[in-house]
Amino acid sequence: MGMRGEALGSNGSGQLGITHKEDVSVPKPSQFEPPLPPSFAISRIAAGGNHTLVLLQSGELYWSGDPSPGACGLTGSVSNPSQSIFRPVKLTGEGSVLPEGTITDVAATWEASVILRREGDKTVVYTLGSGPKGELGLGGLPAEILRTPTATLIPSFPPEGTKVVGLSACMSHVVAVLDNGDVYGWGNGRKGQLGEPAEVVKTPRKISPVNFPVKRAVTGREFTCLVSSPETGEILVLGSDKWGVRSSAPTHVRDWKDVQASWGNVYVLNDGGRLLSWGRDDHGQMVPPELPKVSKLAVGSEHVVCLSGDGDVLSWGWGEHGNCGPTADTDVKGRWNVVASSKFIPEGLKITGVGAGCATSWVIITAG
Repeated sequence: MGMRGEALGSNGSGQLGITHKEDVSVPKPSQFEPPLPPSFAISRIAAGGNHTLVLLQSGELYWSGDPSPGACGLTGSVSNPSQSIFRPVKLTGEGSVLPEGTITDVAATWEASVILRREGDKTVVYTLGSGPKGELGLGGLPAEILRTPTATLIPSFPPEGTKVVGLSACMSHVVAVLDNGDVYGWGNGRKGQLGEPAEVVKTPRKISPVNFPVKRAVTGREFTCLVSSPETGEILVLGSDKWGVRSSAPTHVRDWKDVQASWGNVYVLNDGGRLLSWGRDDHGQMVPPELPKVSKLAVGSEHVVCLSGDGDVLSWGWGEHGNCGPTADTDVKGRWNVVASSKFIPEGLKITGVGAGCATSWVIITAG
């Protein structure tokens, strides 16, 4: 079984990995160097302001885009770094190696990358890139690191006896869900998105009070949304109420299958394939009426990409960079575009996933 990723949208820094730096409104294949083995599978796509991380299920991590903030790792030895393709992320310098382990999850702020690794029976978090508002979570070190291309371990995290089971990051804050239902955050918390006191949080801090065990945490531009298990569907939105993202939240979201956030919206996919949204709608970000049932969901900064039960990739919202497919104006509002369809790809291939970032969209195609 082989897999490939196709991308469309904003590409001024080469963050789509399609060999050039022009925006595109039709999906183009991302290129990997060295080429990926036929059996690879993509487990996560994380996008910062101008960089993209692709994590394979094997734990290998690749980058494309602007490496200058350091969020793409050490790139000094990269031949032709201006060529926009995906390359392996180099986390440490010569003579230094990370402990034996595997990357299991990644997230990205605007200019930083957050990496979750399983090392033995522990989970640990490394950060790299630029974090002027505590995004690296390294304020506890003797001299706080604000910028580094080297993966740096967040010390003494998570607390003894717990494991990190989920990561989410937006513009300038990061949250981590632990296996005991606690949630920790760091970065810019000035709007209360990391709980009280509302301030810049330079090392992981427990978000409290939360009156339920958190199963999933997602981050918007100035807010955090926490939900409990699908059985109870308890929900808490912290931070700014701009666009009514707090005050319009439902009282519960039982039977959720996926929860994601854009800069100004929260989206909840339920078990039956129905999609619920609340928050901002100035560019058509809300779920359009009569949307078909959805099997997979990806949410970007101001747009949504999803895979319908019929195998179509649908997109709507702010499509200024071509990220919602070809459109006469910048907004795809009250409707959706079909940006790719299983009906129109070669036999033997199947669309199995979607991704979304800062005005970027991804289609994952598998040969089965």
